[in-house]
Amino acid sequence: MLKQIQAHEIDAVIVAGDIFDTGTPPSYARQMYNQFVVELSKLTCTLVVLGGNHDSVSTLNESKQLLACLHTHVIANTSDDAQQHIIELSDGNNEVGAILCAIPFIRPRDVLQSRPGESSEDKKLALSDAIKAHYANIYQLAAARRDQITNGTEKHIPIVATGHLTALGVSQSESVREIYIGTLDGFAADGFPPADYIALGHIHRPQMVAKSEHIRYSGSPIPLSFDELKSQKQVVLIEFDHTGQRTITPLDIPLFQPMAMLKGDIDSISQQLAAYPMHNPSDGSDGGSCEGKDAEPSDEPVTWLCIHVEVQDYLSDLQQKIQSLIEGRNVEVLQLRRARHKTAQSLQQIKNETLAELTPFDVFEKRLALEAFEGEQEQQRLIQIRETFANIVEEVRHEQAK
Repeated sequence: MLKQIQAHEIDAVIVAGDIFDTGTPPSYARQMYNQFVVELSKLTCTLVVLGGNHDSVSTLNESKQLLACLHTHVIANTSDDAQQHIIELSDGNNEVGAILCAIPFIRPRDVLQSRPGESSEDKKLALSDAIKAHYANIYQLAAARRDQITNGTEKHIPIVATGHLTALGVSQSESVREIYIGTLDGFAADGFPPADYIALGHIHRPQMVAKSEHIRYSGSPIPLSFDELKSQKQVVLIEFDHTGQRTITPLDIPLFQPMAMLKGDIDSISQQLAAYPMHNPSDGSDGGSCEGKDAEPSDEPVTWLCIHVEVQDYLSDLQQKIQSLIEGRNVEVLQLRRARHKTAQSLQQIKNETLAELTPFDVFEKRLALEAFEGEQEQQRLIQIRETFANIVEEVRHEQAK
């Protein structure tokens, strides 16, 4: 990132939320964050840090005043003082080159007061309208600031807005957490103000919103789940000329950590693993010896794997089998999933059952039984899925009872 900033003479860097993956980041993560801010401050480049749904407001705010001395603006949460969300970004001539509507993740309590007796649909519409009104208010302040600076001249100063939310119609990945569970599925693109560019965070895959070139998710800079390997990671370079013409250039980010997903039965997995080289004995690892017709020892970094094994029956020693297959190879298994062939069995059961005999929860559990939830993270995901479904059923029953 620092090299790209120097090469393209970047005036400002905007990080649209989720500086950290957790509200209590470890010390090494905070150290990386601080080092980046210090190095960036040497490049006459402004940094804008916006809080995301993963971030702790207090964690970001604890160094806010200190980082302000290093050309860094930290907007951790929605403020009652709307003027704090208006930031003037300087260009290479030290003049105002753009005005930023710096909007972080909007928590419902920051823009909305719940009312007793509201249905889920009422709450959804109220939150959507509140977010839309918040954007409109900030944009109007930015437009007024622009008019004050230009003072009737023909100089064009673009307005850039940010956001950390789920826009309707976007493609998500496994690692994206729902922001407004059971309340707001997504924010409609027509709710955004007429800004010259809207930089969005939260969704990990880079993409445009509502086929609008100027409304984009740059995506996460690194893969946060194995299903994100299908899309090229990138940052987005935005340039404005003196007439306000906009140029958008995605800059691809190299994959510094090799990752791969393997799928198939045990025999197929074994064949796929054979393509990976053995550990280099000189690297001090205990990966085993290099024998037979295996590839030469490798100096390449270890490849992280997600292995999705298709099995007919339950294998109690699956982990041991996979461990024996990767023994000595330059790989590390981060995820091991099991997919059992229950479809035929389920179809046979369905023939003997009718929907009248099953509750919604019976049907839902039968569908869940076709999936494999192994490991602590997957079990937490299963709990969240069940809780969300229970909330939906309760809302439907409540509506029917009216």
